[in-house]
Amino acid sequence: MKDPIYSSASLDDFRTVKSAPAAFTGNTNSTRGDADNSPTTNLFAVTGEVLVAVFGVCTVDLAQDGATATIALGVAGNTGGIIAATNVNDIDVNESWLDTTPGLGIEPIDSLTFHIIVNGLDIIETVATKDVDSGQMHYILLWRPLSPGSKVVKGTLASA
Repeated sequence: MKDPIYSSASLDDFRTVKSAPAAFTGNTNSTRGDADNSPTTNLFAVTGEVLVAVFGVCTVDLAQDGATATIALGVAGNTGGIIAATNVNDIDVNESWLDTTPGLGIEPIDSLTFHIIVNGLDIIETVATKDVDSGQMHYILLWRPLSPGSKVVKGTLASA
């Protein structure tokens, strides 16, 4: 019998995981948004090899100390591999973030980019240059296993 996970490629076949870390509080050392002491947040824990598409949903405007704070999405060693560094001033409430130009309220499905994650590399959010002092964003991940036993769950610092 053919494995149903590999038999078709429709979006209905993708599994979803939501990751909702605590709000950004970069003014506080070693919290989400602290570019100096805690620049990464583990959003999704990956086992094996998977195909993923992920986007952020801003629920409270992101604010920063200065005008140069950036946020990126990727894996260790390639922190902007999923979504390149984006100035947090460009990410506002009710916007979806799936590239460096967030969209207000609606995005076409062809804007989603799919990526292959290998060797169980976890998906991380990275803050750089300056702190992200306040705001909130959660993430939705669509995924499919590419190797037996592969899976994705929310990261250790995230709730859903």
